[in-house]
Amino acid sequence: MKKALLIFVSVVIIIVCALIAYLIMWPVPIKPVAWDAPMPPGYVSPHEVNTRLADLKIIALGAEAGPEHIVIGKDNKLYTTVESGNILRMNPDGSKQEVFINTGGRVLGFAFDARGYMIAADAVKGLLSISRDKQVTILTDKVYGDPIRYADAVVVAKNGKIYFSDASTRFAPKDWGGTFNASILDIMEQSSTGRILEYDPARKITRVVAKGFSFANGVALSEDEQWLFVAETGKYRIWKISVNLRDLDIASDSKLAKVVFDNLPGYPDNLMRGMDGKIWVGLVKPRNPAIDKMMPKPFMRKLSLRLPRALWPVPKPYGHVFAFTEDGKVVADLQNPKGTYPETTGVTETKDKLYIQSLHAKGLGWLAK
Repeated sequence: MKKALLIFVSVVIIIVCALIAYLIMWPVPIKPVAWDAPMPPGYVSPHEVNTRLADLKIIALGAEAGPEHIVIGKDNKLYTTVESGNILRMNPDGSKQEVFINTGGRVLGFAFDARGYMIAADAVKGLLSISRDKQVTILTDKVYGDPIRYADAVVVAKNGKIYFSDASTRFAPKDWGGTFNASILDIMEQSSTGRILEYDPARKITRVVAKGFSFANGVALSEDEQWLFVAETGKYRIWKISVNLRDLDIASDSKLAKVVFDNLPGYPDNLMRGMDGKIWVGLVKPRNPAIDKMMPKPFMRKLSLRLPRALWPVPKPYGHVFAFTEDGKVVADLQNPKGTYPETTGVTETKDKLYIQSLHAKGLGWLAK
């Protein structure tokens, strides 16, 4: 009896030691950088809790899900990217849905140039041009010889220049299980390798506008097209930077790069120009106190990635979008605390509707104005 007990205790000790060794020593892909996250502001003015996003109408997308980015094209058709990698095209009411194209990569953001060609940020392939007859051309997949690893959001200026985000130079979606997994790794690491790039079609030159963003995400042009608004997802910020910057590290002091919104209550994602001078932003997830507390402690972030994914401190679902003016004034705020329409990434505004973008929703949400 004593021998059996001794064997049992020995096995338990071995298992516990193995578990401790695993939690302390098992390799993880991130090299976390300490960052002191600001104290979360909570849902206070101008983001007081409300339910204005609770009564969304839904356009069914069949087997597709995740209408992450939505644009009304020059043909008055609604285009949206979805999880499968397809780009869908339909009438604005959701009728006559079809697959416009699948690039073989994963298009996230896109816009249309003066010719009506789709300019697409493909997280796998780089910056693409897609003609109206569906011919795909890679415009650029490198900058200064360095691969563009995570093309994310894109805007096209009237002069033809294209500005887009390379969310992370550390974690390419093709290497790390897709866009969502790569984004989690980048934000957990906090090495701030995201950058904003410019592609000049006339000269076929790609350059870095600014770098040092913790997951560079949504991009929008100012009305005079002299400034870019940039969502820095990993640090809950929105920047305003000059289009004339050249290879600026945002950690340095510059009058041509300033924070418009800091310490937001969630992770900012897409930035979309609306009507009457508004810019819409989606907060894809709310803040999680456990994640903020881990940010100054690199070891704790490594430890969390060694846990089963079900134990990761994933923020709860919470629908939230808001609109602001270029001087940083919030002019609209729509929320759904129940998060029934999950991961709100942004808003596409038309004369009569607000289309709500989502990372994983099973349909396309909209509200009548």
